[in-house]
Amino acid sequence: MEPRPVLHIPALVMLLACLLTGGTSAHELTARSHVSGALSVWRIEMVDDDGWVGEYSSLALDSAERPHISYFDEFNLDLKYAYQDDSGWHVERVDYAGNMGQYSSLALDASDRPHISYYNESNGDLRYAYQDAAGWHIETVDGDGVDVGQYTSLVLLGGQPHISYYDETHGNLKYAYKDGSGVPHIGTVDSSAGDVGLYTSLALDDIGRPHISYYDATHSDLKYAYHDGANWQIATVPAGAGAVGGFTSLALDAAGRPHISYHDITQGDLEYAYQDASGWHVETVDSAGSVGAYTSLALDVAGHPYISYYDIGKGDLKYAYQDAAGWHVETVPAGTGDVGSYSTSLALDSTGHPHISYYDDTDETLKYAYEPRMVFLPLVLRSAMGQVR
Repeated sequence: MEPRPVLHIPALVMLLACLLTGGTSAHELTARSHVSGALSVWRIEMVDDDGWVGEYSSLALDSAERPHISYFDEFNLDLKYAYQDDSGWHVERVDYAGNMGQYSSLALDASDRPHISYYNESNGDLRYAYQDAAGWHIETVDGDGVDVGQYTSLVLLGGQPHISYYDETHGNLKYAYKDGSGVPHIGTVDSSAGDVGLYTSLALDDIGRPHISYYDATHSDLKYAYHDGANWQIATVPAGAGAVGGFTSLALDAAGRPHISYHDITQGDLEYAYQDASGWHVETVDSAGSVGAYTSLALDVAGHPYISYYDIGKGDLKYAYQDAAGWHVETVPAGTGDVGSYSTSLALDSTGHPHISYYDDTDETLKYAYEPRMVFLPLVLRSAMGQVR
């Protein structure tokens, strides 16, 4: 018997993707050539369109790789939380006792329960909410007469919260956490003269020590702090001349070394800095117009960076990733009008596909974009007599 011919038809795969993922329009799906040569598509979903919602979103994927998002309801001044299961999206109001929910940061524990840090603008407090079998629980972490809690970043360790945030009253970077016994601790990381601690992003290394990227507004610098077990070590990242370091996002690689995406305010560029044994390295990722706001960074298993961000000039949601060939930049077909402002949040699934939550400023809605997993399927051609051709 002659060998069976197998044809790989990208157009067929695209059609099957539309059918399998429910995409029916150009707004929902768009094709692009992935680095592996496989065809991939972006899928866009509406999460919440009830009023003016979706700012300050934070995304996490659970153990089944389903999305969970915390965000701010500007219309009702509430903290909200959305998650997806087999039946669709579900939306909950978490904290609605005043003006709650700006600067939200979400993490999931080992049971896929949500934990959220956020800002209470009514009282100028840092708050923390978590959900268990009994429902939602809300705590005030820091406040007491001072204005603290903007630019929160939350990470869990053993189910206990660790939070970096900005103290606006004193112009300081602060860090709060609960230890393994649940005892709270609050401290100042950087109290340099002037105004420091904006745009914080927190990560914990393999032994649970905190690392934080942030912006020094007085000196217009990108800064990086880490705890060595005894003291905080603080460095100014040599990120370039002018004002650099807005909208930072930090991730640690397998060796515990920092990688930071950020906005070059002076040049209007998206930039990326990382540290290795030889020191800091800085790369310009995107310089097409005014870009690089609201960055969110993730590393894949090989340590390659992926970044979601906002194109200020064009009002677009953009996405960049790096491989052996260099940086690749694309505009996510996230909707018409102004999309991607007031925070983007990126997570990678186990296959390295990106998932992004973002705010559609034109529609005033929360949306979610992701790349469905795609495979090429063999097409076998047979004659009317059933013979392979």
